[in-house]
Amino acid sequence: MAHQYAEYKEVNQKELERDIDEIKKAIGAVTEEDYQHLRKLERWGRTSTLSGFSLIVLINILDATQYALPSFLFWIIGLLAALLIGVGNVGRWANVAHPVLHGAYDKVPNIPAKYTKNGFASGSRRWIDWLDWIRPDAWAFEHNIMHHYHLGEDDDPDNVEKNLKWLHDMEIPMFVKYSIVYLFATAWKLTYYAPNTLRILENKERRSKKLPETKSFELTPFTKNGLALWKDYILPYGIFQFVFLPLLFIPLGWGAVLNAFIILVLAEIIANLHSFLVIVPNHSAADIYQFSSPHKTQGEYYLRQIMGSVNYNTGTDLIDFSHGFLNYQIEHHLFPNMPHSFYQKMQPIVKDICKKHNLEYRQDSVFKRILMTVDLMVGKTKVLRVDGI
Repeated sequence: MAHQYAEYKEVNQKELERDIDEIKKAIGAVTEEDYQHLRKLERWGRTSTLSGFSLIVLINILDATQYALPSFLFWIIGLLAALLIGVGNVGRWANVAHPVLHGAYDKVPNIPAKYTKNGFASGSRRWIDWLDWIRPDAWAFEHNIMHHYHLGEDDDPDNVEKNLKWLHDMEIPMFVKYSIVYLFATAWKLTYYAPNTLRILENKERRSKKLPETKSFELTPFTKNGLALWKDYILPYGIFQFVFLPLLFIPLGWGAVLNAFIILVLAEIIANLHSFLVIVPNHSAADIYQFSSPHKTQGEYYLRQIMGSVNYNTGTDLIDFSHGFLNYQIEHHLFPNMPHSFYQKMQPIVKDICKKHNLEYRQDSVFKRILMTVDLMVGKTKVLRVDGI
């Protein structure tokens, strides 16, 4: 017989709040050691990226000499290069940009400004710290504010079931719906995150001016929003990654330029699939709760982070790095502005608190969770809802 967990209204939210707040005292303040943990994760990501580019250089140099590799071996190594670059791409976003833009290391004594919320990827440092399809300030607002503090609500911009209603309603065979999801996953940062973060950031300004909010994406460059999307989001990364970097191989010939372009496109697809795998299932499956109204107390906020999130398998720094530390999603949503190293320490404490309050602490393989998420995305399953609380 399956264990019966507490219903939403049965949980003592005040007591839950006290228990969760006690974690801060148990863990202590962020220190230089936590900052060095971040630097280690950063080095791993940079090393992965540089290793990938080194392989591209190597195989193209060999291809221009008498030591040219057989075609199949060339592209096996090329695929390995793409994998390393893709892993570095996700690592830069999930293991560095994510916690730093939450301000997780702001209180480390004498922290360099480039590792603070206000300094990281700000202005021209975007080109050094985190160049991607997404503008850092837009993603920070969309993610840190709208997603974290409206988790599972209609105002949550990452509400998967709400965002995919158009797919649920399509009268097409189910296998076509699955195919659409898998195709979308190969380019979701460009097709979803870039325009969505722009829309959310603009709506912040429109609300301050009491103007109606923008509900849909504008991808064409012939509109005001579309032009901003291309100028500030798509073109900076697109030109640098797929024009400038391949052209560096001109000394080895135009064939090397084409090879580099193909490998970088493969790396982008891998980065999209990897990030989709570890990000999207965190709050989307048939056993995850959504909410019909905003939370009213801190205790209710904590309750929603637990009931609206799921963890993946955890372990060593290497396992956690490969998941972008998104395998500690429950802990992260309880305390979004804490360093990654804190989540490893607090996980057993959070699990014990959930057990005390008879709350389900969901933790599964990321591969199991992605299958459950895709079922939700195509409309095969539905989320659980808490209404009228």
